[in-house]
Amino acid sequence: MERLSTQQARRIALAAQGFNDPAPAAVTARHLRRVLARTQLLQIDSVNVFARAHVMPVYARLGAWDPALLDTLAFRRRELFEFWGHEASYLPVGLHPLLRWRMARNESRVARWGFQADDAFLDELLKRVEDGGPTGAGALRDAPRTRNGSMWDWDHIKVGLEFLFSIGRLTTRHRTPGFERIYDLTERVLPAAVLDQPTPTPLEAQRELLRLSARAHGVASARALKDYFRLRGPVSDQALRDLVDAHELVPVEVAGEKAYLDPSAARPRWVRRHALLSPFDPLVWERTRTERLWGIDYRIEIYTPAAKRKYGYYCLLFLEDEAVRARVDLKSDRKESALRVMAAWREPETRPSTAGALRAELERAAAWQGLERVVVERRGDLAAELL
Repeated sequence: MERLSTQQARRIALAAQGFNDPAPAAVTARHLRRVLARTQLLQIDSVNVFARAHVMPVYARLGAWDPALLDTLAFRRRELFEFWGHEASYLPVGLHPLLRWRMARNESRVARWGFQADDAFLDELLKRVEDGGPTGAGALRDAPRTRNGSMWDWDHIKVGLEFLFSIGRLTTRHRTPGFERIYDLTERVLPAAVLDQPTPTPLEAQRELLRLSARAHGVASARALKDYFRLRGPVSDQALRDLVDAHELVPVEVAGEKAYLDPSAARPRWVRRHALLSPFDPLVWERTRTERLWGIDYRIEIYTPAAKRKYGYYCLLFLEDEAVRARVDLKSDRKESALRVMAAWREPETRPSTAGALRAELERAAAWQGLERVVVERRGDLAAELL
């Protein structure tokens, strides 16, 4: 069995995610497609403290870009669709057949949605969308929604629409400026050429999803490979064994841990790239892998009470070449046109060049967001060097 050092595994992982590709002078749809060919999906999240979750991985790989390009690919050209990939995600439409087993599984798990799915009620929702056209949940409510302060306070209309979305009957027509999902019948949105493709068996589909995951990782543990598309259970275990038996995945050892290598993965001699990585970046999704490769404990603290947060509300990692050398808690202050660095922290591999490189990256990020200045608070053991 081949043995890889942590440094070798880092380089393979970074190259697989596109961090060794040259950054363009100006980002076009072609460059965005290149990123998606590497990552296979972009996670969607409503958090917008600095920038929305799905735009950050593209920025990390390409630099300043216009997120309207993503809307063009997803909602005008229909090259992407929304569904549960890793979590809620933008995915290439070619992956739709590979996720139909998940739609079927969701249909058999009605109870998990927290309401008794009445077929007549769901049929009525579908009928209202069919007759009335694309709609948001608010337009279907008979009375204003009552909020109780919880982000999960979805009323029965929203839950019903999301259930129909989860089983593939509805999909996203577009998003409003406020990022509300506008639902429509799937057959009116996605290309017929995609919907007419045959449906693979769950085993066939999960084998292909694991192939894509392996390509996106370069090298990873079985846990990380399956986590990329949220695969679990005996079918995914069999799919992994099938790929190993077919020599499409090669067992290797990374710093004493068993992992699997994509035989086609690039093995660069070095990686030279500065980037800000959000908690929703696919490079660092699987936190156990992140800890093993980069030696850091990375947790999102949005849902942690303020008094118990160690690093900050929305900390991003700073990648300097092949190592994570710092983390920063960022906030876009639109009113004051400032990117606020609420805290900045060292990591074990911080080096003398890190503060200067991070400051330059923060200036670029602020300019990308249309902010005029960077304001550094004094919290954290690296903050003083960023002033």
